[in-house]
Amino acid sequence: MKVFIRTLGCEKNTVDSEYAAGILRADGFELCQDPDEADVIMVNTCAFINDAKAESINTVLEYAADKKPGQKLIMSGCLAQRYSSELRKEMPEVDGFVGVNDYAKLPALLRAGSFEPAVSEAGKVYDEEGTRLHESAESPWTASLKIAEGCNNICTFCAIPFIRGRYRSRKPEAVLEEARQLAASGVKEIVVIAQDVTGYGQDLQADWKGMLPELIRNICRIDGIEWVRLMYCYEDEITQELIDVIKEEPKVCKYLDIPIQHVNSRILKAMNRRSTTGSIKATISNLRKQIPGIVIRTTLISGFPGETREEFEELMDFVRETRFDRLGVFAYSKEDGTAAAKMPGQVRKDVKERRRDRIMRLQQGISLENNERYISRVLRVLTEEMTEPGCYLGRSAMDAPEIDNGVIFTSERELAPGEFTDVLIDDAFDYDLSGKAVL
Repeated sequence: MKVFIRTLGCEKNTVDSEYAAGILRADGFELCQDPDEADVIMVNTCAFINDAKAESINTVLEYAADKKPGQKLIMSGCLAQRYSSELRKEMPEVDGFVGVNDYAKLPALLRAGSFEPAVSEAGKVYDEEGTRLHESAESPWTASLKIAEGCNNICTFCAIPFIRGRYRSRKPEAVLEEARQLAASGVKEIVVIAQDVTGYGQDLQADWKGMLPELIRNICRIDGIEWVRLMYCYEDEITQELIDVIKEEPKVCKYLDIPIQHVNSRILKAMNRRSTTGSIKATISNLRKQIPGIVIRTTLISGFPGETREEFEELMDFVRETRFDRLGVFAYSKEDGTAAAKMPGQVRKDVKERRRDRIMRLQQGISLENNERYISRVLRVLTEEMTEPGCYLGRSAMDAPEIDNGVIFTSERELAPGEFTDVLIDDAFDYDLSGKAVL
């Protein structure tokens, strides 16, 4: 039986799909790259915000419209986990639903052909499910490494704890074994992910705060791994020991993703965040002081319930003063079952979006000015694709895959995807750099 898997949403979904692929192949199923050749099409969906839900549903309906006789359509992932009961009634085109905790059930489900929903609640510990299949990834030299599942932070705007359950850390030995397997398969860049990377170990031992730094140091010792990148770090859990790891380990990218969401203390409290205006500014200042040149990425929310014009302008001033290297903004999305969805002062859609666009216009200028600092400097670049003979697209250590900037460059020598090269930067744009390989 041939199975085609389409993945939507974040890198955590990508990892889930690769585990599902590994489970299926180990049980004798064939994975294919063309949905027309598949006996089963599985769409791994996202339910993070309303736009993601809409994209997931539209994608599933597109596959449903093109289904061939006898072909089956499965919806998996976050949307299936949270809304399988409703979707069964509203989307009869879908033959089955598989939640985020149930990929191990796929072989039996597909062989039985009954396609009963497989949607169960998360357990209390991380469930290691089979061997991950990363070899057919679009960028096999880069891999996200999930070190935990779920979240205990219960931010008032976020539905993830309802979907993926409480925080469950993977055992260090399991993480390191997967990292070694990825390195053996040709992976050169490890992107460490979780809903909250800095919460790693909180459910494993009482004195857990040293576990993440130790884990990162051990990943750096694996032959073949050249870059280690940290994503989704909560500001209030960035310890001195973690800073020391970033500063001291050559393989750790001098890059940190810190999704702060806002800077106004009242809004942060309403979001159930532990950070304050003062703590955020102090952490960013400390990071820049201890790790000169560190690239900081953040994510913000515009139009959170009750956000006043003055509070939004405070956020704008903060972005203007802080000059983040990388920044993304979501217009607040009202999510079912969250505390924020019931809050008074819901901001109009057009106002939320206008505020989002204002921040991004501001950031566009900041990004250009930041990029101009790299002109005449040589950066180590990971080649990702040849766009035409002699012309390439890649990323520096300052840029995470899929979401950040790129480096457009030429090379007199032909380069293979996944190969590192030094590039002399000669021009800068709003979000990209350009240059020539130094051979």
